[in-house]
Amino acid sequence: MARLGLIAALRPELAAVLDRLPDERRQVVAGRDYWLGHWHGHELVAVLSRVGKVAAATTATALIERFGVDRVVFTGAAGGLAPGVSVGDVVVASELLQHDMDASPLFPRYEVPLTGRARFTADAALSQALAEAARAVLANPADTLGPEAVAEFNLRAPCVHQGLIISGDRFVSTSAESVALRGALPDALAVEMEGAAVAQVCHDYGLPFAALRTVSDRADDTAHVDFTRFIDQVASRYSAAVLERYFSAL
Repeated sequence: MARLGLIAALRPELAAVLDRLPDERRQVVAGRDYWLGHWHGHELVAVLSRVGKVAAATTATALIERFGVDRVVFTGAAGGLAPGVSVGDVVVASELLQHDMDASPLFPRYEVPLTGRARFTADAALSQALAEAARAVLANPADTLGPEAVAEFNLRAPCVHQGLIISGDRFVSTSAESVALRGALPDALAVEMEGAAVAQVCHDYGLPFAALRTVSDRADDTAHVDFTRFIDQVASRYSAAVLERYFSAL
């Protein structure tokens, strides 16, 4: 039976997902909790990677080697970079890149040494299925979040974007950093701290990978959203609703 591995960095990002697993069983590997269960009859292993690229890569490797997943999805929050990528929008990756990778002059900037590539492509079919599910969810956000959360976070017309997500071991939270990233990588839609590392691991193992991120802030000085509350009230619920549609359509 096919088995999907689902990763998030923080417990609140997975809270609504774990609530949907009626038969979850917890196993601890390398200090991480892995929850095994079923969703609409499909096997799922959910895990918290912790924050950062090394933690995420370690987690993804254990998912593949120890639990035998055959595809991996990373979910959670990200900072919006591109114009028009707003708080409450969802970004589904088509490519992922480590914005802090720089082994120049031995290798071109951003290229992962000895791989010949800087960008790791997400699986097209898996990503498209998640994007379609996300569009259905975001068409009526109040159905998933409730009218109070929609009003609190001003989520009047959230959108789904598909494109480049960039990752690095730094929380981007100033306008200067955002401007620099947009200048260097003008097609980047969002920035976070784990996805590109997991994409590299999945590439090495030849497994399909997708990343689904809810935009919690604009990764600049104007960020004003209560991050913890946003994760609880919006991002986690979006993730669970999108996966609900994805699994029910399989």
